[in-house]
Amino acid sequence: MPDRGLVLASTSRYRRELLERLRLPFAVESPDVDEQALPGEPPARTAVRLALAKAEAVAARRPDAVVIGSDQVADLDGSGVGKPGDHARATAQLRAMRGRVVVFQTAVAVVCRAAGFAESALVPVTVRMRELSDAEIERYLRAETPYDCAGSAKIETLGIALVESVACDDPTALIGLPLIRTCALLRRAGVDPLGPAAAIVGA
Repeated sequence: MPDRGLVLASTSRYRRELLERLRLPFAVESPDVDEQALPGEPPARTAVRLALAKAEAVAARRPDAVVIGSDQVADLDGSGVGKPGDHARATAQLRAMRGRVVVFQTAVAVVCRAAGFAESALVPVTVRMRELSDAEIERYLRAETPYDCAGSAKIETLGIALVESVACDDPTALIGLPLIRTCALLRRAGVDPLGPAAAIVGA
């Protein structure tokens, strides 16, 4: 791995756990970015803009590092559905989404200022939600408390019971960090998860 180091611009434990799968040493720094959507901004554009903004914010402090930023916005008929933050909002979100198709727009960006590198990718995940009863929604929320998840859907655990189907070409995108695209961007930035230095990390 290059001496300049790898940094995840996120406080999300989900993204940290996903990135650990690549067995690359990395640091974690909070990007401290305003995650509000701009007026009239489509969810996909919000996700890409914020992924880049997070990576750029940390890269400004760590110009020699390769920085990864990511963001996810649930897209319900063109309207963004973010993190609920509390039980009441999560209940309202799941009631609005039941029986409908939700596209989880997940973006990843990799930035290295020293190398003049800044690229991003968008990975949409199409999820068809079940016709959930109010009682099912309540039981799920009490069990999972997914208030820090876009659209209140924690699919990697009990949230899988909320859905009828999931369609995506990058299986970790729904959890919050599309690792296939992340690997591709890292290779373009000069960090190869399967390179000689990476092999030593997992030894």
